[in-house]
Amino acid sequence: MTTPLRRLLALGLAGTAALAALTATTPATAAAPGPATTRARCPQLSKDLPWYGDNRAKLQKMIDERGTCSGSHDGPRPVAAFDWDNTVVKNDISDATLAWMLRHDKLPRPASWRDTSRWLTPAADRALTRACGTGAPGRPLPTSRNTACADEIMEIRGEARTMSGAAAFAGDWNHRRTVPEYAWVPQLFAGLKPATLTRYAKQARAENLAAPVGAVQTVGTHKLAGYIRYYDQQKDLIRTLKAAGFDVYIVSASSETVAEAWSGGVGVDARHTIGIRNRVRHGRLTTTIAGCGDVKDGQGEVIPYVDGKRCWINQEIYGIKGAEAWRKQDPAHRIALGGGDANTDVTFVDDATGAHLAINRNKDELMCRGYDNADGRWVVNPMFIDPLPRKSGAYPCATKGYTNTDGTHGPVRRPDGTVVADQLDRIHG
Repeated sequence: MTTPLRRLLALGLAGTAALAALTATTPATAAAPGPATTRARCPQLSKDLPWYGDNRAKLQKMIDERGTCSGSHDGPRPVAAFDWDNTVVKNDISDATLAWMLRHDKLPRPASWRDTSRWLTPAADRALTRACGTGAPGRPLPTSRNTACADEIMEIRGEARTMSGAAAFAGDWNHRRTVPEYAWVPQLFAGLKPATLTRYAKQARAENLAAPVGAVQTVGTHKLAGYIRYYDQQKDLIRTLKAAGFDVYIVSASSETVAEAWSGGVGVDARHTIGIRNRVRHGRLTTTIAGCGDVKDGQGEVIPYVDGKRCWINQEIYGIKGAEAWRKQDPAHRIALGGGDANTDVTFVDDATGAHLAINRNKDELMCRGYDNADGRWVVNPMFIDPLPRKSGAYPCATKGYTNTDGTHGPVRRPDGTVVADQLDRIHG
């Protein structure tokens, strides 16, 4: 996905953009507008769409500061990056696509369930084989009729366990780079042509957009959301950012092919959509997942997940290769706006130099950083549809808000090493 734009971005900023990048580390200085005589009026966010408190004004200020519309911008265009599920849309497109495929007998039978994930346990292999039976590899699983098979797949996807409660995944993995049940869904698509998966994702998209808000669907005996909606506020924000001269990207822990079927709905094309990438062989998706930085292609050892999202942004947008792609970059090689809703997004959202947009789903590390607001640029907003009520008690920021690479938990720390105090939930439905 190397492009002339990304090669240009890799060269860094010039002129006044370099000054903007430098001052981004000092919020009070960065917030100061340039001379009124050099600043053009930037595109405005709609005042007809409600945001919490003064969040619209905070985002508009960032657009006015960083957009090419400012009249003082020079160099590569600023970048905004958004997570997808529950950040740009309500509900989960991976779940929606998998559910549609299971209800319509579109999931191909793997040659071996153990081949679908390097971490799949013998207990999960036995449960899937028992529930789904055996047959010719590549033929569709009869999941619309075989409730037990659909249930095992949905339980492993959602809870990382079998229907009997046995662990579905085991072994070692870097908990800030991947999670097996996320990587497993794209691996279940192995054997399909990319265009076929795109078609399935679009059919799932049409069904979920047509369903009323609050609709519930049943797959096997599992009940899950049966609708998805684009957030109007995020559509407007992305439109305004693009009109103001930003390059806007989606960075999702869903299958990239599936995410591409949705991202066009907010004006983001496939070239600006990053997700879990299955390698293609002989025209069909495989279980091999593309690596990032110094991590080679493999079985999902790294996906766009927590620190993995930083790696993919550094590599695909800024052209930073090898081990360096895992490290936080200088302000000239970081996004201006990051938007997310979960701990899976916290690293790249925190990397942003202009604004960190956190959609509140009560996720500890993200909300600890959002409420701590160390650089004064965090924008915390309730979900736009069905916002969560106030979390009872405090977020455990000072003790176990941070997930370590081995899966253990510890304190959330600021860049200077100081510990973030426990935070109360203040911005909610």
